[in-house]
Amino acid sequence: MITIQEVRKFAMTLPRTTEGLVGGRVKFYVGRIVYVSFSHDGTVMGFGFPKEERDWLVGGTPDKFMLPSASDMRYHWVLVRMAAIDEKEMRELVLDAWRMVVPRRVALAYDEVPMPRPSPGLRAGRALRGARRVRLSD
Repeated sequence: MITIQEVRKFAMTLPRTTEGLVGGRVKFYVGRIVYVSFSHDGTVMGFGFPKEERDWLVGGTPDKFMLPSASDMRYHWVLVRMAAIDEKEMRELVLDAWRMVVPRRVALAYDEVPMPRPSPGLRAGRALRGARRVRLSD
């Protein structure tokens, strides 16, 4: 089972991360935004996750992931049972949650797992935005 100490050891390597204790619960922040939080007993970890994808995540592995409480459904948040994940998965969840709250350039500078680059087609499309349009006659 993954422990809070193992999460702390990894989370504190991420730029701009700070740790806090609120109401007896350990939380990790970037600025004032929480991206990881633990239950009082440390058996459940909440983490930032896109709202539009959480039903897919929870529905796919309900023995591992849970939806947050009704009052927290407005946030980009999901819960995971600590006993159900290994270190590799914990690192992925924490890193992805952290990437949601830091500026893109900070995330790109962190080199544990490089973020994907935009496809060449997207870059070409951006370059064409400023191009003049020429109307061809028939």
